[in-house]
Amino acid sequence: MTPRLVLLLLLASIVAAPASAQTDTTAVDSVAFVRVQDGRFLIGDTSYYYTGINFWFGMNLGSPGPGGHRERLVQELDRLAELGLKNLRVMAASEGPNTEPWRVKPAVQPEPRVYDDNLLEGLDFLLVEMAKRDMKAVLVLNNFFQWSGGMAQYVSWATSTPIPYPVTEQGGATWDEFQNYSAQFYANYEAQRLFLDYIHMLVHRENTITGTLYRDDPTIMAWQLANEPRGFRYSENYVDWVDQAAGFIQLIDPNHLVSLGGEGKLGSYEGTQFERVSQSPHLDYLTVHIWIQNWGWFNPDRAQQTFPMATGRAMGYLADHVSIGKALGKPVVLEEFGVSRDGGAFEHDAPTEYRDRFYTIMLEALYKLALEGNAVGGSNVWSWSGQGYPVAPGVPWQEGEPFTGDPPHEVQGWYAIYDTDPSTHEVLSTYARLMEALSGE
Repeated sequence: MTPRLVLLLLLASIVAAPASAQTDTTAVDSVAFVRVQDGRFLIGDTSYYYTGINFWFGMNLGSPGPGGHRERLVQELDRLAELGLKNLRVMAASEGPNTEPWRVKPAVQPEPRVYDDNLLEGLDFLLVEMAKRDMKAVLVLNNFFQWSGGMAQYVSWATSTPIPYPVTEQGGATWDEFQNYSAQFYANYEAQRLFLDYIHMLVHRENTITGTLYRDDPTIMAWQLANEPRGFRYSENYVDWVDQAAGFIQLIDPNHLVSLGGEGKLGSYEGTQFERVSQSPHLDYLTVHIWIQNWGWFNPDRAQQTFPMATGRAMGYLADHVSIGKALGKPVVLEEFGVSRDGGAFEHDAPTEYRDRFYTIMLEALYKLALEGNAVGGSNVWSWSGQGYPVAPGVPWQEGEPFTGDPPHEVQGWYAIYDTDPSTHEVLSTYARLMEALSGE
């Protein structure tokens, strides 16, 4: 299917929408919205720099139904605001059915075009509470990986085929088999159509508390296409999809920024084509993820030996992407980075010396790059857990357990930042204040 044909079909989907949902491309007063100019974020005519954090389960906590805990949500937001962490990256989509393993439950979309009102009201509540604290949200709309359903679930719905979950120790599929299945999304029109229907619904959603349409809410900084999308065997389709999906969002919402949510260049094997895809006029800023432990650069069992080289590689990876952002006139956000507790421990009271050192190195680099006028916008550290402690540290999440900073498919306690991590809080708060001080210049 050619890009032009896809675009025409997308436009047709808007024209065919009910009259009450027709697109209004007239922008509201833009003073409070985050925008991009000359490689930096602005709110009005004021620079906007931030140290933020990932708070992926915020919508779920806000739900008045199963999994919700509004009292905890308010307390978590109070603590984050106290630390100065006022930019939150949140999952705003999840796909069912709720019987599937290794994913967050309940799902916002348990069946195609069927939406869970409790969870959508949870997102309404989250945005209202964030606005009270002068926070901004980056809302993630899809996921390449299985922990929220995401692209693999859309492919399964579109093709009526089972998802090959990557659980090799249990006789399941390999990671490559899963990722290539998920990447079929970029070449499957029906899967993409279901995704665009969800976007159209959410952009035009009226907050049940304030009556404000999401497209008109300045609490939202950006719509993000997906969490860590990779092209794999469908790399060319992936490039086309990024441009078309981002363009679709800009068409129906002229007020908010659009970002990809990708990890960066990675290797040619993963098919991210970072430099090429970043040139899309429909992507307003660039995202980078750095995982020194996942990528085999750092070994917590040999921390003293591996940490210096790992942080050196991380700095080089960041600098490479910032140079690309500068060339394109687009700010770069380091929106996922973290490391385990010392020795790879999962218990919440284990020390965090190397984590704190890693955060300090990366946040100091971002601050200095921003201070020097480079194309740097901010960061979202991975990941806030707050009061959410694992029931069983070191094993995946089970339905009914508290939500933590580690997604359901990952061992709990791996990267989570708790409300009892004062040394980590001090690092994050220090750089939140420094980045905020750059705002307004």
